[in-house]
Amino acid sequence: MAKIAEGSRYQLLLSCPSGLSLSQVSVDFSKSHDRIQHPDHDLEDSIAQAWEQRTQGNSSLFNGQKFRFGSICLDGDAGTNELPHVYLRLGLTDYRLLFISLSFFFFLKLQDQPSLVSWTWFSRTFVGTNLSSQWEKFLVTSQDDCVRCRHTSSPLGNAAVIETSDHKIIVLRRSDNVGEFPGHYVFPGGHPEPMSVGIDSHQLEKDGDVLNKKVTREMFDSITREVVEETGIPASSLSTPLFIGISRRELNVRPAMFFFIKCNHHSDDIPGLYSSAEDGFESTQLHTVSLEELKTMTSRMPGCHHGGFALYELMLQRLKSTNETPLTST
Repeated sequence: MAKIAEGSRYQLLLSCPSGLSLSQVSVDFSKSHDRIQHPDHDLEDSIAQAWEQRTQGNSSLFNGQKFRFGSICLDGDAGTNELPHVYLRLGLTDYRLLFISLSFFFFLKLQDQPSLVSWTWFSRTFVGTNLSSQWEKFLVTSQDDCVRCRHTSSPLGNAAVIETSDHKIIVLRRSDNVGEFPGHYVFPGGHPEPMSVGIDSHQLEKDGDVLNKKVTREMFDSITREVVEETGIPASSLSTPLFIGISRRELNVRPAMFFFIKCNHHSDDIPGLYSSAEDGFESTQLHTVSLEELKTMTSRMPGCHHGGFALYELMLQRLKSTNETPLTST
């Protein structure tokens, strides 16, 4: 059952305060977890209209393919001797227009135009459902989150709570040019990418077991990749990510996976690394803050990232209650 936070800024769909490694997570990638069209034809037609309005005069938005969050299943818990194992049910969103988007992307790469760095990948259906002014009309009244959000795009995001060697947390301030929550504080992150594991449709599902393992690994590989690109911290300085849960913000019902990562650099080293970050254009400032400072910043975070902070707090509470050493993964 999803835990609704006070003030309803977010829901914790899953909390894993012990931190889960790659071996404790599995993905079921299937067309059955794709978005279901809404029976209201006028509401469905509004998706294309919302995309046209959003992109008119804005050359920095391109339609892209993402994994769609369907639902989760958890085996094992604190009341058993079994190690917990999470099953993520994922589909795809907006894969039909991928070829056009990628063609334009590679065109920009070939032209080597650094002035065109302020662009954002977006799911057309995400803009037309989750980000629509009518987003609540796409929801179904249900206690089952999967049913409630079955008509929304729900692309799965990711983010990491990164702890430096002196126990500071890394937070970014988003650029004013990004398409979603400009100027807000966020943890570094982005999205797991279907193309990173060779997915451009559901036609590959005949190799289901192999593909599911690749997608599962992408869940972990992608967060390290995003952290490196957004902060400039080399991958060799980061611990293996531990999955600590999933938060969904109540506004627009946007889901995101959260991970905990340790960095072997002192907080004083991070600004210098950030200055050469590959995707530094997505943010304007990097902060390394204490836990108390981080608490004061949560009101200026998107709800799903506020939920990410709550997941981190649950992790810290578990460590304190069990007298365990800080989490690491090998």
